[in-house]
Amino acid sequence: MSGIDDLPPLRQVIADHDLRAKKALGQNFLLDLNLTAKIARQAGDLTGLDVLEIGPGPGGLTRGLLAEGARRVLAIEKDARCLPALAEIAAAYPGRLEVIEGDALKVDPLAHLTPPIAICANLPYNVGTELLVRWLTPADWPPFWSSLTLMFQREVAERIVAQPGSKAYGRLALLVQWRAEARIVLSLPPEAFTPPPKVSSAVVRLTALPEPRFEADAQVLERVVAMAFNQRRKMLRAALRGLHPEIEEILVSVGIAPTERAERLSLEQFCALARAVKAA
Repeated sequence: MSGIDDLPPLRQVIADHDLRAKKALGQNFLLDLNLTAKIARQAGDLTGLDVLEIGPGPGGLTRGLLAEGARRVLAIEKDARCLPALAEIAAAYPGRLEVIEGDALKVDPLAHLTPPIAICANLPYNVGTELLVRWLTPADWPPFWSSLTLMFQREVAERIVAQPGSKAYGRLALLVQWRAEARIVLSLPPEAFTPPPKVSSAVVRLTALPEPRFEADAQVLERVVAMAFNQRRKMLRAALRGLHPEIEEILVSVGIAPTERAERLSLEQFCALARAVKAA
């Protein structure tokens, strides 16, 4: 019996179901149920919320979310080997866990969830950033989720919360911070996982803002930011040359020196530039 429920410890679950982590699926299992419960608590008060979890594996975080009072958990798992272990959790929490076998990049979870909705996951390393970008770029804002509590490689987490002038600052920081409040809430060493990855990990909590911090067309902003950081060592007048034939004049019109570099521009300046580019 484990410390958070009447189910077996995760090491026993993994042994019983022969669940060796697969590198091809980006799997690294957290076996400490106290730690998975701690991650679940970082998501805030879960009572009255449906929670979407991606890549539950043997279900350590799933159990944490249910033990912390989530109304319902929808878990999307690509690895069929994990389904029997997850079925045991569903039986222990009747009516509160639904498991879908499938690829999180291809499954639409909204048909299975009732707002308010939070997302909490130890994301597989190989799809984590792509999923985050999708959740941050819906057709309409605010999104279907109220908060994201996600584990990433430490390097990705630092890119999410990076500030202007730092090496980690770039497209991901701007995309996140335009529409959400983001902070690193937990750090985990490689030895917390089985098998241990080669890098440290961190949990980031993102809270959706009611509306973006500054006015800008999402597609124009994304194009401006992408071009600026694709050649981040270049001055903006060179990096953005393909954006508009009068890009130098546009930069000057919003108070940005054409000789400035992307990594020194604030979110507010990028939004002002995006508005000027669209107007031009």
